[in-house]
Amino acid sequence: MSDFIRARSPEQKEQRIAEIKEAADSLFRTRPYNEITLSTIAEQLSWTRANLYRYVSTKEEIYLQIAEDCMRSYYDALDSAVPAGCGYTPETLADVWAGILNAHQDYLRYATMLQCIIETNVSVERLAPFKAEYVRLTERFSARLVEMIGVSKEAADMIQLSVLFHGNGMVGYCFTSKLVKDAMEMAGVSVHRPEFKDEMRTFILMNLRCRR
Repeated sequence: MSDFIRARSPEQKEQRIAEIKEAADSLFRTRPYNEITLSTIAEQLSWTRANLYRYVSTKEEIYLQIAEDCMRSYYDALDSAVPAGCGYTPETLADVWAGILNAHQDYLRYATMLQCIIETNVSVERLAPFKAEYVRLTERFSARLVEMIGVSKEAADMIQLSVLFHGNGMVGYCFTSKLVKDAMEMAGVSVHRPEFKDEMRTFILMNLRCRR
């Protein structure tokens, strides 16, 4: 936590935004999203709510920025792990891709909320740059898939979407909060939960094979 010091320069403003995102991300990892408010984020920072309002208007603005950071990190890792001309077989690509997904589960957890919560509670001015960045990153990797496995651009786009949507569901299914664990124990329910990376490897390979 840090005392509030008003930003006097673009660099200081960037630092304040980074502090806000760090606090909000920390809360997201430990509390249900609906319990997180601008007030709880301000408390995490030892700021007043008024001070927080100097930089953001809604909590969704904060989480959109965090989701974008996570998205860039995920796609940068993919780009590095699957370089142009690497000549991976579908089996190797599926293994590498699943490993990247496993290491970036934070992006998937944020992505589960994007369409239904975050994107519907920010301004169009905030959302437009995010959408432009999403398209830039996905098209970059689609071009890599076209080159590597010989699919069409449309098929490469659908492979990415299928993997993202399946990953969104599986990351939630494989991760069980204490509340859910306690409820299942009370209900006497036992559910097999697959290992996330193994499940994603199988799913990715299936998509790579069926769309060739």
